[in-house]
Amino acid sequence: MKKVFVLLLVLFSIVSAQQPYVLLISFDGFRWDYLDRGITPVMKDMEQNGVRAISLRASYPTKTFPNHLSIITGMYPQNHGIITNGFTDPFSGEYYRLGDTVSVRDAKWYLGEAFWTTAKRQGVKTASYFWPGSELNTPSRSPNYREHYEHKRPYAKRVEGILNWLKKPYEERPHFITLYFDATDTYGHKYGPNSNEINTCVASLDTLLGTIRTGLADAGMKDSVNIIVVADHGMTEVSTEKVVMIDEILADMECKLEGSGPLMLINTEDGKREEIYNKLLNRKEHYRVYKKESLPEYYHFNKHPFIGDIVVVADIGWSLTTKNGFNKMKKYGSKGNHGYEKDHMDMHGIFLAEGPSFKKNYLTGTVWNIDIYPLLCKIFNIYPRNNIDGKLERIEFVLKD
Repeated sequence: MKKVFVLLLVLFSIVSAQQPYVLLISFDGFRWDYLDRGITPVMKDMEQNGVRAISLRASYPTKTFPNHLSIITGMYPQNHGIITNGFTDPFSGEYYRLGDTVSVRDAKWYLGEAFWTTAKRQGVKTASYFWPGSELNTPSRSPNYREHYEHKRPYAKRVEGILNWLKKPYEERPHFITLYFDATDTYGHKYGPNSNEINTCVASLDTLLGTIRTGLADAGMKDSVNIIVVADHGMTEVSTEKVVMIDEILADMECKLEGSGPLMLINTEDGKREEIYNKLLNRKEHYRVYKKESLPEYYHFNKHPFIGDIVVVADIGWSLTTKNGFNKMKKYGSKGNHGYEKDHMDMHGIFLAEGPSFKKNYLTGTVWNIDIYPLLCKIFNIYPRNNIDGKLERIEFVLKD
């Protein structure tokens, strides 16, 4: 019996020693074409040494939390539960919001299984230096190591943190790590996607990526770590000249409006839905309006019970708002936004990958963010959940044979 135990221990050690490393980096709001502005030499070097997709298609709505969860669970927002950055449970009246520490750490909102949970269950140590969904108060659904989100934490400190994790003794070291940076989203909102400021920001993130690669080389792990760089969505120009005042159209109507900008969800009183829908339909200009169950299938956005009775979808660059929301829009002067239809190229992000698992100098077309979860499972040779929307066959070709 003792010999059998020793043999199993040896076999487990061999398997563990063969575990790959993956560093998954998110540059929030990094639009696909930022790579072609001649200001990203490090990323261009990654292209030549690895894989570049023309773009990474987001899931609808093209918002930050829904798409980070789609990347890490392989599920559309209607299935993983985080349908927008902020939404109400109409049955309890509770509200989920990305800036609310209590709600973002409450596991009840999250229906999908994050990759770190899948990996942990199958013997892979995981870590997250910021990623939506990584802060749950339920230990079994959290990474082995994590940092709670701190918006102003210096980027250099974040990089130092993930490098320190990789310097841990082998048996304690995480093999899967996420890392998050907000800058391109922040600058894209404030200055717009075609501004000098966003170009400066893009160039600085490229330099930061170079620092990460150098840090891995200095740690002797340059040839061991697979680096995957993604964005949750893109960005498009907006202005106060392109707005639709939904509250004016629905003046004196009994309903609850939720959200603004590219998407608005409307919950109606009993017997009022048809009247409200027809009023919006008759005034339709620069937006489309759907009854929830009639949303076209390509949205993948009509099955979650918290989605409103009526869904209003803005044309690209237009904003759905109210008088109060419009005043805020003018006050803060946002020049860029996202959340629009996933198939518009302005909403697409980036996908770059290099490392021992990936082909070299390989350019491909658009890939889907829900397919990253099964790709990670393939890299680690572990079993994915069987209820995901992602498909390995749509992305597996980026890996070495």
